This record gives sequence, structure tokens and C-alpha cells, in this order.
Amino acid sequence: MIFQALHRLRERGVLGMNGRNAEYIMAMNARSAYPSVDNKVETKRLAAQFGIPTPKLYYVVENHGSIASLPKVLEDHQEFAVKPAHGSGGNGIVLITAKTEKGFVTQSGRVISGEDFAYHVSSILSGIYSLGGREDMAIIEALIHPDPVFDGVSYQGVPDERVIIYRGVPVMAMVRLPTRASDGKANLHRGAIGAGIDLAGGTTLAGVHKTRLINTHPDTGNPVSGIVIPHWDELLTMAATAWEMTGLGYLGADFVLDRDSGPVLLELNARPGLAIQMANQVGLRLRLEMTDRAPAEIFSSPQARVAWAEETFGHKKK
Repeated sequence: MIFQALHRLRERGVLGMNGRNAEYIMAMNARSAYPSVDNKVETKRLAAQFGIPTPKLYYVVENHGSIASLPKVLEDHQEFAVKPAHGSGGNGIVLITAKTEKGFVTQSGRVISGEDFAYHVSSILSGIYSLGGREDMAIIEALIHPDPVFDGVSYQGVPDERVIIYRGVPVMAMVRLPTRASDGKANLHRGAIGAGIDLAGGTTLAGVHKTRLINTHPDTGNPVSGIVIPHWDELLTMAATAWEMTGLGYLGADFVLDRDSGPVLLELNARPGLAIQMANQVGLRLRLEMTDRAPAEIFSSPQARVAWAEETFGHKKK
């Protein structure tokens, strides 16, 4: 029974974890290139070289001794984000929207005392949230003000767009929408919604919440499909450029839409998850194999790769 089920999934072009790891991550991603995506400070540096915007960097806390400098560093900033440099899955990220006499106000309205804030930064440095548990750095950066396009289908947090890039071609995309269950965070494993995106035009499709297909947001009741994402071609071109930027042949790129500046790169991931297939109701392996058969000329530039992807993988051209 299990082998029959696996065979059916493969026939539908669904990519499994073992296939992803052996055939794409290990085969396409040189270990020497991993630091460019595993370290958010390095990602910011590379992105600047390629003209790709990222949230403005205010400060990097490199060691425990630097924590004492935070009050002075944050003196002129009423709002900001704190992130582990080597974190993943959204763990350890705190979004501060205001400061009061009692401490720092998070996006959910919770107040963190100055002492607890310093303890959180210390925990980041100790590697609690980092890949492999190694010692880390804490990044203090500008807070994103999201484009209102997703206001009706987002609970408190900041939605983000995930694009899977293979050989520089954007092959699949989704938007992750925060919910009450995810505590306002755009992480699927916490309970956020994943809604597929039609590559040809940037319109959202139906969504998946945990293991259920859904058409409406559980907190707002609004449809998650049919939303046209602004700056879509610009976002896809930035994603496609990640190939030249990192040298990685298989990766994920996460963006947010800032209300003033448009698409902003949050992070890159050399080991992107596979839930995007559920969000799009399409097998990823099918698209990867189609990309391998693509004409050689499309690999000449990010723009050429984006044009081919939109034409090839547009909705109803699965």
C-alpha cells in the first residue's frame, strides 16, 4: 500500500524529501556556497552588490559584551526587528513596533521589559535559534511596513512570498499568510496559511491551512484566492537573480512587499521545504524536470528565465 501511494505521488510529479535532498540540494548546491544564505548578514552584503533591496541594517550584536551598547544603538529607533543571523523557520525573530517606559512593544501588543529583551538577544548569541545550535549573532534591522494588498487575509503579522528557484528559474511560488493560530507569524508549521501563486501574473490561488484545503482565511473570512500581487515581475526577477548571486542551483527566496519600496528580500534558503506543492496543488518535480528540458537560451539572463517560467508554468499550464 505504501509503495503504491508513493508511486502515485511520483506519477503526479510530487517531490519528496529524499528526492529533494539527493537529487537537487546535494547535486545542485555546493557546500562552499551555503554561507551566502545561512548568514543573513552575508546575504544582505551580496544582495546590495546585485541591487536587491533588503531591510536596512541598524546594528549587528556580535558578542555578549555588545549587548550593553543596545540602549544607545536603539535610542533613535522606535520600531525595528531582531533576528538571529543564522536562524531558520522564523525562530527567534521579534518585531518591535514601539517603545514605552515599561519596555518594548511587540507586533502582537505584548510588552517586553528591557531586561527580557537583553536576555532574548543573549539567547540568540548562544545559538538557541541557529542552524545546528552554533553560536550566533543578532541582527537589528528596519521594520517592514507591509503593502495593504493582504490586509484582508492576514492576522496581525507580515505576509511573505516564497519562490523556489531552480537553475535560476522561478518554478513555484506561494504567499504565507499569518493567522491567529500562528500568532501572527508567517510560518506554515506554526499554523499560517500557504496560498499558491500563479506565476503568470502573480494572482493567488486557493490555500492550505495545516492539512486542509481552504478558500477563505479562518480569522477574517475573506477569500485567499484572486489577489493580484503588485510588483510581481520585479519580485520574480529578483528571485531569479539569486542564482547569479549565490551560485546555488536549488534554493528558496523569501520576500515581503513594503508599502513604500515594493519587494524586499528577507532571506534565502538552501533547503526550502516542500509544502509549497500543497499550496499550489502541483508537483514540484514535474516543473524541475521541465526546466531541465528548457532551451539553453533562456538561461542567458534572469529576465529571460522569468519570461520562460511565466509562459511555461502559468495557471492552466501545469
